[in-house]
Amino acid sequence: MSVLRVVLGDQLSADLPTLADLDREHDVVLMMEVAQEATYVRHHKQKLVLFLSAMRHFAADLAAAGIRVDYVRLDDPANTGSFDGEVARALQRHRVERVVVTEPGEWRVQQAIETWSTRLGRPVEIRADTRFYASRARFEKWARGRRTWRLEHFYRELRREHGVLMDGDQPAGGAWNFDPENRKRLPPDLPVPTRRRFAPDAVTREVMALVEARFPDHFGTLDAFGWPVTRTEALAALADFVDSALPRFGDYQDAMKAGAPFLFHSLLAPALNLGLLSAREVCAAAETAWRDGRAPINAVEGFVRQILGWREYVRGVYWTLMPDYAASNRLNASRPLPDFYWTGDTDMRCVAQAVAMTCDHAYSHHIQRLMVTGNFALLAGVAPEQIERWYLAVYADALEWVEMPNTLGMATFADGGRMASKPYAASGAYIDRMSDFCRGCAYDVKQKTGPKACPFNRLYWAFLIRNRGVLEGNPRLAMPYRTLAAWSKERQAACLAEADSVLEGL
Repeated sequence: MSVLRVVLGDQLSADLPTLADLDREHDVVLMMEVAQEATYVRHHKQKLVLFLSAMRHFAADLAAAGIRVDYVRLDDPANTGSFDGEVARALQRHRVERVVVTEPGEWRVQQAIETWSTRLGRPVEIRADTRFYASRARFEKWARGRRTWRLEHFYRELRREHGVLMDGDQPAGGAWNFDPENRKRLPPDLPVPTRRRFAPDAVTREVMALVEARFPDHFGTLDAFGWPVTRTEALAALADFVDSALPRFGDYQDAMKAGAPFLFHSLLAPALNLGLLSAREVCAAAETAWRDGRAPINAVEGFVRQILGWREYVRGVYWTLMPDYAASNRLNASRPLPDFYWTGDTDMRCVAQAVAMTCDHAYSHHIQRLMVTGNFALLAGVAPEQIERWYLAVYADALEWVEMPNTLGMATFADGGRMASKPYAASGAYIDRMSDFCRGCAYDVKQKTGPKACPFNRLYWAFLIRNRGVLEGNPRLAMPYRTLAAWSKERQAACLAEADSVLEGL
């Protein structure tokens, strides 16, 4: 019995369930570059190059292993531009009895796949994605009946369940969480490591030319493209992180520095989300570094929590709450996304720096996303869907299942606290404490009011006043609301007027 085995662009793993029982003599692997996936948001040019080049390299590896690959290129004149159309065409080309595919990462793609059997007249088997520590069902079982969902609870269960950073039944290093040690400001004289980047090969250069020709108006540049596009390169990137950056990752994971987009961060999320690396091998490499004395426990635990913790947790949130989750807007935010998120043309140096790094690398690290671009959108009342679509478009690692909960749950608090315990709203003082962005800025981070005051300062208290009905009962906001309670009505009105003047300028 011959089988059409469909491999999607973020499923570039040799151990993908789709390929588990492949018959080299009879089966065909279908891979598709389709315009619909390239344009449903205006993806960063580097993101498009990363996906297409990695797919072409993976297809070549399968073919070299003796596997029949039917690969549809974006510029194929017969390309229908959609998964549905290309699977239908493949069924016409190949005599197959059924279709096998691994569950996709995005809800809209899952909905389409579930129609294939009826529409195409072939049995379609959708296999669970075993590349994660927790299946969708595992998270749903954990979440069922809980009044609140919190990462820390789920994370500890997975640590125990999979024996990651454990000494018997106790957490390695004597604690589950070393966050208090991971909030240091970057010393100005501390050298930042030069990170391993990968020069585009012939395949990647061909894709770069295609993307420039086909999507010239998409955000970003290709000049600094250096992402790993093969399994070999991804393993080299992992080794580089463990050797050069992991030892200081914990201390400075919340730090920001102008002109330094990578600092001590792993840069592994794109390779992980494509399937070029597995979460298990990445966590194992970090744990080995600690046990061998090459990295401290606060760095290793902090990194493992990003992979075994946040990455698994947000996937569970996404699949448990979709499709309604996409429309979350608990704070009723409605302001359009400011143009400077695309242009970087703003006098706020922190925002300009974050957008510039994003343009150049399709990357900025999690604190820039949460506490600069996300924080400003939250304080300004930007419509959650607009900032969420921006994040999805501009980052190389942004797949909807991981990006949407981080945006709606963390950055904008649009889900009202389903995923996180408080909104991550902050004045300019936080950015000043954790970065050098405020030096040389057109605004004064020490001023609270007036046209030269930092816009984050001018918006912060107004945000709390406007959203008092939703947020005042949050125990983690008790202190600022006690402060507000002492303000006169006149002072609060002046604060709102001050914020209005900032928002009108957008």
